[in-house]
Amino acid sequence: MNTNLKIAVEASLKAGEVIMQVYDTAFNVELKDDKSPLTEADKKANDIINSFLVPTEIPIISEENKQTDYSIRKDWETCWVVDPVDGTKEFIKRNGEFTVNIALVTNGKPILGVIYVPAVKTLYYADVEKQEGFKVDLNDHNTSIDYIIENAEVLQPKDSNSNPVQVVGSRSHMSQETLDFVETLKGKGKDVEIVSKGSSLKFCLVAEGNADVYPRFAPTMEWDTAAGQAICNAVGIDVISKETNSTLLYNKENLLNPFFLVTL
Repeated sequence: MNTNLKIAVEASLKAGEVIMQVYDTAFNVELKDDKSPLTEADKKANDIINSFLVPTEIPIISEENKQTDYSIRKDWETCWVVDPVDGTKEFIKRNGEFTVNIALVTNGKPILGVIYVPAVKTLYYADVEKQEGFKVDLNDHNTSIDYIIENAEVLQPKDSNSNPVQVVGSRSHMSQETLDFVETLKGKGKDVEIVSKGSSLKFCLVAEGNADVYPRFAPTMEWDTAAGQAICNAVGIDVISKETNSTLLYNKENLLNPFFLVTL
């Protein structure tokens, strides 16, 4: 396993352990300036992840770090992109659908990605250059890299001609753009089934063959998507910006993503 990927995996597991310690308590919820929720789990997980990544001497973009000005970031060839707890709202609801996201980006493109689901101890990881993506179910947050490598299963997306087409979306409040996308598929003679998950697990649904396409026509930040994009890219699935009609890029001046489409 690539050294940086190993570091990211270890960081995600340790972060997952502390997240679940908070999850099992009566935690407090704060509101950040943008009105998004913040818990003790976000802060503790971020500190742990930083303790693993800072020694690599690769700069870090994390939702919970103070953001570096673009005048400096623009000269970064490689950087980490991190969300210590993706799906804080899911964490607060205690529905288990929250993740730890860690990606390594080079020249704007994710090259390594880790998504850890601490509530169920499921780990996804990928090396884009090797075109390898894996999933492994763990018994413990303190699992060795050797066990992970030995027990990981290769991610296998669905055949692109499947019918019905499984579309990742919200069952209760899809945007008009997503509804239009579904109608377009139906207009091509496809039956459509909506599948739903919280956080970056939406990318994992497509990468592991439990969905065909993920249209995201609502705001996301780079740390929401970088790890998921790495995992998808590693198994031949592209993440296309609706703004440029090409691959979604990272370490942009504006860390807010355009709308995008995850598809074979």
